[in-house]
Amino acid sequence: MNVRVLVVEDDTMTNQVISDFLEEKGYEVLSALDGEEAWQFVQTEELDLILLDIMLPKISGLELLEKIRKSSDIPIIMLTAIDEEHTQLISFKQKIDDYVIKPFSPTILVKRVEAVLRRAKKDEKKEQQELHYGNIHINFDSAMIYCDGERVALTKIEYRIVETLAKRRGTVVTREQLIETIWGYEFTANDRVIDSHMKNIRKKIPDLTIETLKGIGYILEDKQ
Repeated sequence: MNVRVLVVEDDTMTNQVISDFLEEKGYEVLSALDGEEAWQFVQTEELDLILLDIMLPKISGLELLEKIRKSSDIPIIMLTAIDEEHTQLISFKQKIDDYVIKPFSPTILVKRVEAVLRRAKKDEKKEQQELHYGNIHINFDSAMIYCDGERVALTKIEYRIVETLAKRRGTVVTREQLIETIWGYEFTANDRVIDSHMKNIRKKIPDLTIETLKGIGYILEDKQ
């Protein structure tokens, strides 16, 4: 599947030029002429990167940026004709990945797009390999967990439970999902077995915020 880019630019000609150039380079492009249309795309489409103009009708670029960042870390490059320092600082505080000041050449823009996508891919790979959770460091490659720099001694099952919850942090993991992931379909684990492992994990890693949802499962608080 091609990389999908959403171009959000209210100037029809500029939007078309950017979209055509990206399509020539092999990108799949969606385009929006205002903030509301762009927000609909964000909510309904799978996107890999957004090119977002600051000055937009209906919902401004910065307002849209704030809405997106409440639920997504998708790479965003701001397109702006405004060069005031405070505007750029506001954008960076909202965690944009890059910005390009108009006028710009399509070639330069594509190079910036490629650079941001490379960084995003590298960050995603790194995130899959390790997780920093407060004073806790989980290395998924080596299957080791450290607390304040000291390795935590966990059993294989205890580590698998922590790993499963950590990779799905912020979402509920049911007992059935834990059993399926760790033991497989054929294993019959009762509540006492899981509770015993959870008790040991909480004792060994007290700073790991695992909440029990009675009769449902567990959730690891997302501190990211």
